[in-house]
Amino acid sequence: MPEAAPLSPAEQTCWLPRHRTSPRAARQELREFLLPTGELLVSELVTNAVQHARTPRDRLIQVRFTLADGLLRIEVHDADSEKPELREAADSEEAGRGLLLVHELAQSWGCCPRRGGIGKVVWCQISPEQAAA
Repeated sequence: MPEAAPLSPAEQTCWLPRHRTSPRAARQELREFLLPTGELLVSELVTNAVQHARTPRDRLIQVRFTLADGLLRIEVHDADSEKPELREAADSEEAGRGLLLVHELAQSWGCCPRRGGIGKVVWCQISPEQAAA
């Protein structure tokens, strides 16, 4: 189970291995932090970090949830500096729609360099009403 470090009643952080089981662990962390949904969004962001980050397998992925100003912010930090690209998947492709889902379902999303470290943060924001839907 990932190590969780509650920072305040409105924030939670955990570190996850760069492994195919991490999206499920991130969903569980979010479920425990704020009831149901945002699950799809955190799952897609962690899946992207697991599948596409060009880093050694033993590097960890940080997941952070923050409630502020009426919004749930989901952040996924990884050690690869390359920004994700929103793209259209062909109808015949079984994958490749994760960021499109994030783009369509979140109020906002983006990517920025990690503060004080290598890599990037991919984030999205949703209202608690969206998170519970």
